[in-house]
Amino acid sequence: IIFFALPSYPENGVVEMCGGNVRPRARTLLRWDQLTVGLVVMVNYNIEIPEERGFWFDAEITALNEISRTNKEVRIRILLGGPGDVIPDCKLLFLDEIYQIEKTGAHSLSAVDGQFKRKSGPECKHCKTDPESECRFCSCCVCGGKQDAHMQLLCDECNMAFHIYCLNPPLATIPDDEDWYCPTCKNDTSEVVKAGEKLKASKKKAKMPSAHTESQRDWGKGMACVGRTKECTIVPSNHYGPVPGVPVGTAWKFRVQVSEAGVHRPHVGGIHGRSNDGSYSLVLAGGFEDEVDRGDEFTYTGSGGRDLSGNKRIGEHSFDQTLTHYNRALALNCDAPINDKDGAESRNWRAGKPVRVVRSSKGRRISKYAPEEGNRYDGIYKVVKYWPEKGKCGFLVWRYLLRRDDLEPAPWTPEGLARIQTLGLAVQYPPGYVEAMANKTKKEANARPGSSRSKKHPGRGRPRLQPLKKKVKEEEDEEEEEEEEKPMEGTDQSQSNGSQETEVCKESTEPRAKRQKMEEAFQLTEQQQSLIKEDQPNRKNWDEAMGHLKEGPNFLRKVEQTFMCVCCQELAYQPITTVCTHNVCKTCLQRSFRAEVYTCPACRHDLGKDYVMVLNKTLQLLLDQFFPGYSKGR
Repeated sequence: IIFFALPSYPENGVVEMCGGNVRPRARTLLRWDQLTVGLVVMVNYNIEIPEERGFWFDAEITALNEISRTNKEVRIRILLGGPGDVIPDCKLLFLDEIYQIEKTGAHSLSAVDGQFKRKSGPECKHCKTDPESECRFCSCCVCGGKQDAHMQLLCDECNMAFHIYCLNPPLATIPDDEDWYCPTCKNDTSEVVKAGEKLKASKKKAKMPSAHTESQRDWGKGMACVGRTKECTIVPSNHYGPVPGVPVGTAWKFRVQVSEAGVHRPHVGGIHGRSNDGSYSLVLAGGFEDEVDRGDEFTYTGSGGRDLSGNKRIGEHSFDQTLTHYNRALALNCDAPINDKDGAESRNWRAGKPVRVVRSSKGRRISKYAPEEGNRYDGIYKVVKYWPEKGKCGFLVWRYLLRRDDLEPAPWTPEGLARIQTLGLAVQYPPGYVEAMANKTKKEANARPGSSRSKKHPGRGRPRLQPLKKKVKEEEDEEEEEEEEKPMEGTDQSQSNGSQETEVCKESTEPRAKRQKMEEAFQLTEQQQSLIKEDQPNRKNWDEAMGHLKEGPNFLRKVEQTFMCVCCQELAYQPITTVCTHNVCKTCLQRSFRAEVYTCPACRHDLGKDYVMVLNKTLQLLLDQFFPGYSKGR
């Protein structure tokens, strides 16, 4: 057993080691002509950054390349100890510092032989471990001084050093605590939310101008500011045409729900599109006084021209609109060359790119075709022409004439109303919204003057009831002026109006879609029926899905759910039908096999390493027909 100390690492103290693990110190530098392939030498190499100086390792020379007299290359493999523990194919940087490994029995070194101290990489790459220079990385991060190392504290979180007298406030002595954290990493106990306390504003929100304003205006904090809880994946975001499973007449309470359905992706913006591609959808909400809605066609005003500086939601017209950004995107849908000066009229308006149109209830002040509540999908329109003109505001605006081109009947026609009735389409509310509004109505009724008398004397007078739907409508008109609505908190309150109010609330809050029975079934083409019979591996899955044909658009939702890939949680693309009748995307299954997982992702059935992935072309063709365009985004 040998005892020795390392001068460079005094913190290790005296180290005890067996004699078999100790060898004579390397002292002989090898020249180029002394190097041979297979020779084991000691070299300097940086594993993390090969271009810099690092630590010393034993290495075996694997290649010697003499490109020219001054340009030479040595390839090595680093030996880390174990028989298979090596780092192969490393390029040596310091060719003049290759040491021969001394064998046991070599003469010992003395002071006469001089110092054989090898160069190693600096402990600090910023100051190169210069004791005279200040460094805030290897020394005190406040003053950078390297003096008084015994008076420095090391943060247990960021690993930075601090002199105790450089702290604010300074410390008199080194604390006795085992753990110490610098002021940056320390948790402020005043910011910790305890049980029953209100959530405190973050530092970012505390610095916002809105945190120090004297305005009492409520800017919503609601539905125009929330993020999507789900995203439409059956079609890409740049999809033209209708979204599969969304019939004309489908209505949603808030714009964020329209975005989640994939019909119109922006939460607030009126036009969705790209200036180098075209427009995919728009919302007709009567935001401009120039707009005229005639049902099957309407004139639409482009975006821009308003000063929205200072985080304004809306503003007055202050400059001319230009045919750029979203305005240019909508103009690209017209079947005519783009003209940013005079506009253009389509040669064949039906040949233009389709635009999904959503009408908002806020447009009822200018149009009788707008829905009474929420946002309604009204089908496909085409751009007939676009032109610039001076608007009522006195500035130049871009106008667009759009005409309806959809096989499904418009929702305001008798045929469209009958179809909406048949499909049982009603305004879709966010989960828990109806219950929260009912609780708010009861809470306001309890807080109304005279409510306490009604509790004590239920026989005096008759309580005045206000239907929930009317209440919801009033609040919608007030809050949607800013297109930001405040979600209500659902808290249980005692009923003050007896059983009569309970029956009214139940009747008004019950979704109409549940009370109406769907009668229009989903119609399969002859080709689709033939392909379903041909897809024998998925016969059981198709039998289950076809049981929902009578539910109309819900059939497509069932198909999407049945043939969803268990890996990516999206509709299977290039599906592989396994022997256990599960459908997985080809790329997902290949990724699983690359990870050496050779089982079915759904049921863990052993597929085997040599499993042949056969693409189910019949199923892919069916999915392309049911969900046209979904494969473009994959």
